[in-house]
Amino acid sequence: MDEMKPCAANSPPLTPLGFLERAATVYGDCTSIVYGTRTVYTWRETNLRCLRVASSLSSLGIGRSDVVSVISPNTPAMYELQFAVPMSGAILNNINTRLDARTVSVLLRHCGSKLLFVDVFSRDLAVEAAAMMASPPVLVVIADKEEQGGDDVADRTKSFRYTYDELVERGDPSFKWIRPESEWDPVVLNYTSGTTSAPKGVVHCHRGIFVMSIDSLIDWTVPKNPVYLWTLPIFHANGWSYPWGIAAVGGTNVCLRKFDAPLIYRLIRDHGVTHMCGAPVVLNMLSASQDSKPLKHPVNILTAGAPPPAAVLLRAESMGFEVSHGYGLTETGGLNVSCAWKPQWNRTVGFTEIDVVDPVTGRSVERNGETVGEIVMRGSSIMLGYLKDPVGTEKALKNGWFFTGDVGVIHSDGYLEIKDRSKDIIITGGENVSSVEVEAVLYTNQAVNEVAVVARPDEFWGETPCAFVSLKPGLTRKPTEGELIEYCRKKMPRYMVPKTVSFKDELPKTSTGKVMKFVLRDVAKKMGSTRLSRM
Repeated sequence: MDEMKPCAANSPPLTPLGFLERAATVYGDCTSIVYGTRTVYTWRETNLRCLRVASSLSSLGIGRSDVVSVISPNTPAMYELQFAVPMSGAILNNINTRLDARTVSVLLRHCGSKLLFVDVFSRDLAVEAAAMMASPPVLVVIADKEEQGGDDVADRTKSFRYTYDELVERGDPSFKWIRPESEWDPVVLNYTSGTTSAPKGVVHCHRGIFVMSIDSLIDWTVPKNPVYLWTLPIFHANGWSYPWGIAAVGGTNVCLRKFDAPLIYRLIRDHGVTHMCGAPVVLNMLSASQDSKPLKHPVNILTAGAPPPAAVLLRAESMGFEVSHGYGLTETGGLNVSCAWKPQWNRTVGFTEIDVVDPVTGRSVERNGETVGEIVMRGSSIMLGYLKDPVGTEKALKNGWFFTGDVGVIHSDGYLEIKDRSKDIIITGGENVSSVEVEAVLYTNQAVNEVAVVARPDEFWGETPCAFVSLKPGLTRKPTEGELIEYCRKKMPRYMVPKTVSFKDELPKTSTGKVMKFVLRDVAKKMGSTRLSRM
């Protein structure tokens, strides 16, 4: 059989973009998108709209290897752009809508974005970010006819050269979308951070996103024609790859601009929602809402990040939500570990191997549920690497494994238990906050001598940043907790701002002078849950 080789007939590049083309044929008359009271599309219409936008991008000179960015909540345009941008041959870059203008400008500059789609209500953010750049991207504003004031784009400034609707109207519906030359070609670029001068841009290829999209459907047992409610921001790791997955099974995407518990319950009822995703805070908000009452039919909800408190799980399940819990990273393209039939972790079927290894020797730790090591993975959905960061890429991808930076143990039955995040990530309302970056900002305050930031439990957000600070000696006036919080608020996105600042004469340290964060985590935990509502 040695003469049997791959050929053009049996080895076309794998790509998730083909899911849309198939949906337009197989599920052409089925509803693809629902939004507000007036916006409804079929899969045939969605395919044609995406082709039109891809055609317009191509006519503007956008093509292979160019980066096109998007700042938008979960609107129909945001969903369409997950297909339309890469169908033009470009690389898709979704940007967190909660970032400040300075951070947005850093990301746009780092990736060399050629064009930026901007939701109408983020216009000021985009204009301010572009003003900080020597060579800003072309700006395209996305109107929203379902929101009051959302269709008023006639007064757009000179900064916005086109509207999204204009690109749809002028595009060619018979456009032949640009297929990848190789399934290893980049398709998306997602940033895990960016508030420093060295943002971490995760690059994924067509093959990886294809595998993760299929894997996510299988592991969650998503059937044909589900009704999926977009409570998970698409800018979070491309919505865990479900934009493409839902197309593969001909589902209905119920778009949602912002989280609102009463609206979510109405949408579940009106559209027969069957599936939704979100951080544990979503479960908490839904189960604690005054509108919460038993559902008329079960709704599958997939959550990830910090484990949901048992009380929240019980409340959610008593109402009719069937909760699944997963684990993944931006670098894995979605959730590649799931908690299935028992309360331990199990990898999804599309992933090759997961292990816990000694960070020094690289050998597997003993499977006794006690020996801690670093979690490593390998599989088709692992990233290609970090953009413009060969050192970071080499550090993460070595010896045939992706080193996650998270720590855990392996139990005797082979199940993985995640113990901590060695990168000191704080998960607040589904957002990943780097404690190191918050500390860096606090260190710029002239009164601060030492600072360490850890997670403190929060009834609403799950976790919030808690800063332990020692002040410089000899100060004539010491800053208050509120003043340091306000100082941070002016220098970082709101979700990163510490909700608690605790002053210490000296931070606890090891004999080598390293701050003992595990001690501070215990202190923060004993403080109890913060109750600062929805700041």
